[in-house]
Amino acid sequence: MANTKSVQKRSRQSAKRTIENRESKTRVKTARKAVVAAITSGDKEGALSKWHALCSVADKAAKCGVIHKNSASRLKGLYGRRIAALN
Repeated sequence: MANTKSVQKRSRQSAKRTIENRESKTRVKTARKAVVAAITSGDKEGALSKWHALCSVADKAAKCGVIHKNSASRLKGLYGRRIAALN
């Protein structure tokens, strides 16, 4: 265990931030899986609504530094193109 008060505080902060970051990454993964499921089912309307949710979650994660902003952009572009290719 940490010996000084400042190190104890840093340990608490790090643990809290780790949990928040993990939750944020999980939200991105869940939204991504929902978009993939909608695309594979061929539901363009559903896929589009799920894609908008993914864009929002990815941008929020990128804003907080959980994922890189280029990763968020790449996710949005990838699934946007796949949705546009649906008939």
